[in-house]
Amino acid sequence: MGFKDDPHKDLLREAGWHTRGYLPHFDGCASPQTITLHLADSVPTQVIENWRRQLRHLDDQQQLIIMQQRIERYADQGYGECFLKEPPIAKLVQDSLLKYDGIKYDLLAWCVMPNHEHSLLTRHEDAELEEIMQAHKSYTAHEANKILKRKGRFWLVEYHDRMIRNSRHYNNAIRYIENNPVKARLCAKVSDWPYSSAWFRARGGCPGSWR
Repeated sequence: MGFKDDPHKDLLREAGWHTRGYLPHFDGCASPQTITLHLADSVPTQVIENWRRQLRHLDDQQQLIIMQQRIERYADQGYGECFLKEPPIAKLVQDSLLKYDGIKYDLLAWCVMPNHEHSLLTRHEDAELEEIMQAHKSYTAHEANKILKRKGRFWLVEYHDRMIRNSRHYNNAIRYIENNPVKARLCAKVSDWPYSSAWFRARGGCPGSWR
């Protein structure tokens, strides 16, 4: 049974759970979360629908874990047109993340990859994660499409979020996010990738004063 069909979905929403498609999201408290956005063509819709059919016998939590793993692996292979590999587009997305740092959320780490974006942030008490991500996606999609002279969906509808459990998880999350370009052989050191918190940190930046 999916979230939309759950007889307790109203209570779940009150507790902070919601969904806009195939993944459940939690936004019940202001605490650090990792968030991943993928470009719309990084994982074809038919592939996702096929995975959903394959996994429908599992409960929501099992589906969530497996879907996230599969989407991450698929996207890491560099499918799609990889619009974020273009410096103006990558900078646009990075600047959008930085714009509301300290205003709507505290941005702790991020990395803009050729076909996806990772971030680690803590939303402020008076903000909602879904609204933050929707505004970020809408603005960057509109501006990127103008630069690219294209129309159509830019991001996948869903984003992936995961609550940070403890300090070890927090440190591992930062390492994972900032090591993405090295893992993908886009650079030799994490501090070489200009669209990441590692680049800023190597030049004296830190959360709350990345600029």
